[in-house]
Amino acid sequence: MNSGNAMLARQFDDAAQQRDASALGMWTFLATEALFFGVLFAGYTVCRVRFPEAFAAGSRHTDMLLGTIETAVLLTSSCAVALALRDVQLGGRRIAVWLLVLTSALGLSFLVMHGFEYYSEYREGLMPGIHYTQQGPLATPMQLFFCLYYFITGFHSLHVGIGVILLLVMAHRTQRARFSAAHYTPLELSALYWHLVDIVWIFVYPLIYLVERAG
Repeated sequence: MNSGNAMLARQFDDAAQQRDASALGMWTFLATEALFFGVLFAGYTVCRVRFPEAFAAGSRHTDMLLGTIETAVLLTSSCAVALALRDVQLGGRRIAVWLLVLTSALGLSFLVMHGFEYYSEYREGLMPGIHYTQQGPLATPMQLFFCLYYFITGFHSLHVGIGVILLLVMAHRTQRARFSAAHYTPLELSALYWHLVDIVWIFVYPLIYLVERAG
């Protein structure tokens, strides 16, 4: 990271110290987020081993096509934010603004698609505690699958929403020439956050949409 002549906060001696502190803070935050989702994934895996048939049945109720499109959208957004950062590092601004807006738009489209997915599952009676109408011997343990499904994807969607707002702020600041080839640390840290959001989904997608459909 290169902060150059960044505005220096009073608690720092120089820009390099401020840059390093910012990076350390962000990486610490990302590590805690990774641990949080790691615990969720571990819990999901344990429950899947305990109730394999119910989790397989629940997974088959998810929309694999929509999940695949959502994955492609997030991966594309990750490329866009990386290109935006690179443009700023090279002294650009206009292209970076559009790429950041594109990334935010892709994030919003992901949320819309996920909302549609939730609505479809609600209509199928697959929302425990609100509208769950499944019957049969697997109905009760299958509720556990959907509880974990909504919890994991819901928290991920919350992170996507936060990321969208953050990147729109970065787009506004970029448009106002707040960043340059000498100072882009806030944008770089925001991009790191967005990459974490994408990486988490790369684990969510196969665990929930694909694994139980194997074979």
